[in-house]
Amino acid sequence: MYTREQLEKYPYFADVLKNEPDASALLDQLTGLVSRGHILWFAQWLIEHRVPFSFAMMDLDNFKFVNDTYGHHAGDEVLVKVADELIAILDGIGLAGRFGGDEMLIVNLRDTTYDACKALFTRFYDGTVLRKNYVLKDCSPFITATVGCAIYPKDAQDYDTLFEMIDKTLYRGKNKGRNCHIIYVEEKHKDIVIRRIARRGMYTTFSRMMRQFELVPGMRNKLRSVMPLLMEELQISELYYVDRTGRMRAVRDETADEMLPDLVELLRGDDLFADNSLEKVQQRSPVTYEVMQRREIETLCVVRIGMDMDTDGYLICAEPRNRRIWQEAECAMLYFLAKMIAARIRIDGEALE
Repeated sequence: MYTREQLEKYPYFADVLKNEPDASALLDQLTGLVSRGHILWFAQWLIEHRVPFSFAMMDLDNFKFVNDTYGHHAGDEVLVKVADELIAILDGIGLAGRFGGDEMLIVNLRDTTYDACKALFTRFYDGTVLRKNYVLKDCSPFITATVGCAIYPKDAQDYDTLFEMIDKTLYRGKNKGRNCHIIYVEEKHKDIVIRRIARRGMYTTFSRMMRQFELVPGMRNKLRSVMPLLMEELQISELYYVDRTGRMRAVRDETADEMLPDLVELLRGDDLFADNSLEKVQQRSPVTYEVMQRREIETLCVVRIGMDMDTDGYLICAEPRNRRIWQEAECAMLYFLAKMIAARIRIDGEALE
């Protein structure tokens, strides 16, 4: 838990504490970190006063598993212990705050270059804060986290843009498999788009898609019928489908016709593959990679169409000249559509063509 003396080292908190009898009013009651409001106001104060700092968000990986397996009391203990380690490792260089749930914010006034931030996060992940077992009364859960970071004023000149950058880098880390840190680099991350299905609940979106799909006969007509909804929710202009032979066509563009004989290598037995940089595509499926490069595709999501072990084809969601992070809700929507197609193939005996 932060003490009054620790907080008063920073002018923003020294001023706030003039009107507070103790520091508890500025702290999160569970973890003893700076409260959400004050850690965000602190970051904004630094920008207003043009004080360089690095800003990071840390999200504990699969924290729901800890709560579900060991109980919420154990989850609370983990949060307290992680908070204590953050307070210790940041002592004298910055402060940590609780953003909400298992998300924590870090304001670091010492490390304001890529290499300096990388060195600090390397210490995080060496078993000091993360990648370690936290010993509790009845269990010792192994805790990892994903961290997204950006630097003021190197990466952004205002608070909103800076926060958007740590949001992007955090999601990039999650989509790389979690248990890692991502520090903002303009050429790598500036074009990343985070899409969220947020206008409606998932049930409403899925039920609308199912109704549209069932309204018309013929597989190509069914795919065309759901395209307006997909375009609205996923912010895409086209959807591709691949048949059993590896032939790829598009729902809207009737001229699109490519062969992807090695597409199956991307999934390697899984139902879904999502890549935000095409690095794995290049390694696993060079023919598919060449086709995507020719079409100026930078990221793609591939979903298997099939039931049990039978594969009828694949859906490919890929947008030219658009880097994005594939979110779980987006993947779920495409997976649901793939299962509807597979079910209809079995009912009607109609193949993708």
